[in-house]
Amino acid sequence: MANVSVSKKACSVNPLKMSQPIGGALAFMGLRGAMPLLHGSQGCTSFGLVLFTRHFKEAIPMQTTAMSEVATVLGGYDNVEQAVLNIYNRTKPEIIGICSTGVTETKGDDVDGYIKLIREKNAAVAHLPIVYVSTPDFKDAFQDGWEKTVTRIVETMVEAPKSAARRDPTKINVLPGCHLTPGDLDELRTIIEDFGLEPTFLPDLAGSLDGHIPDDFTPTTIGGVGVEEISMMGQAGWTIAIGAQMRRAAEAMQKKTGVPFRMFERLCGLEANDALMAFLTEISGRPAPMKYRRQRGQLVDAMLDGHFHIGGRKLAVGAEPDLLNEIGGLLTEMGAQLLVAVTTTQSPVLERLPTDEVLIGDLEDLENLAKAKDCDLMVTHSHGRQAASRLKIPFFRMGIPMFDRLGGGHQLMVGYRGGRDLIFDISNLLMADHEDNHEPTPDSWRDGVGPSHAATSH
Repeated sequence: MANVSVSKKACSVNPLKMSQPIGGALAFMGLRGAMPLLHGSQGCTSFGLVLFTRHFKEAIPMQTTAMSEVATVLGGYDNVEQAVLNIYNRTKPEIIGICSTGVTETKGDDVDGYIKLIREKNAAVAHLPIVYVSTPDFKDAFQDGWEKTVTRIVETMVEAPKSAARRDPTKINVLPGCHLTPGDLDELRTIIEDFGLEPTFLPDLAGSLDGHIPDDFTPTTIGGVGVEEISMMGQAGWTIAIGAQMRRAAEAMQKKTGVPFRMFERLCGLEANDALMAFLTEISGRPAPMKYRRQRGQLVDAMLDGHFHIGGRKLAVGAEPDLLNEIGGLLTEMGAQLLVAVTTTQSPVLERLPTDEVLIGDLEDLENLAKAKDCDLMVTHSHGRQAASRLKIPFFRMGIPMFDRLGGGHQLMVGYRGGRDLIFDISNLLMADHEDNHEPTPDSWRDGVGPSHAATSH
């Protein structure tokens, strides 16, 4: 069992974590026709816009209540009302999702009360879905904001079925964690549909932030799960929750609708996907399609091939808890050692990680620990590139933000194919590092590089 500790530094240096409000805003972006609204200063929203635009390379719909110093002191009702009415009149969203920020939480704005009063005074928005989530950025992290938002959507928008007889066993709810990419969701959708089941993803970033170009411009999200689909999720036969962060939302779904759920804390690697296939076989009554049996064999072969390059490596990983669990779990199964694990927030999954210590800290902690323990592979988001460069070790980018490489939204780690490709990507990175450092290869004699030369080339 891993020991979880919190950094005691006076300030964060080169932060690893991101704030709750933008985690909540990203969850709202998985809804069709949505407009995320941050209740706070303009700077809070500007930061989120820049972060998501750099990562997804797409236009990002986000608005702000633009709280000034005076409005913060006197209360933000007027700003919230004006923002809601402006958004409704100009963009005609299907839903507005409001996330609080630190400044308005400190003031103590009663946003639920504001929304009720706005509906009473303005008939035009009386029936417009408006969901408010408390996400102060002075506590918790990105993953927590996502978790709270999905849970709140379930609590307020999913309708309880009038009878259990109305449930459709072929319909499956999927509650994905924020660590999954649009590419992961597309892969999961294909897998579930191949068992004859109809999945509904909440949120569905694969529909809104997968990089497709719409026929017409829309100021709101261009895809995702619709309000009507969300309301009918109580009629599904099962809920699949992916990542420990989704337990609260799955429990809220079960409490409100009676739909049972199955947790998958990991979907990266052989054993995790065997469990998924067994579960889908059980609830669908169908055997796993032959293509997945073949993909399983490919993953096993990739593990065998990649073991020679990954086995024995000393890892330093910095990520949100569920992503840390996914990548750390896969690589330790490949024979690597997770010597440094730095994360952003508390989670029950941390104690089960295959390492002795987990630190809730920043990228400075990740760099210092990686140097102290002589790690030879670093995995984190793009802000870790300078640390890896200073340590002169290979660097694998994973998580949000990934702004210095293309395709971050399509990076795949779930399913047998995702595990296979991830092993290949990391193995190739390590092989390239060996070549760059002139380590001997079967063809070294061509370049006049022998063992003695290689030994002095570092």
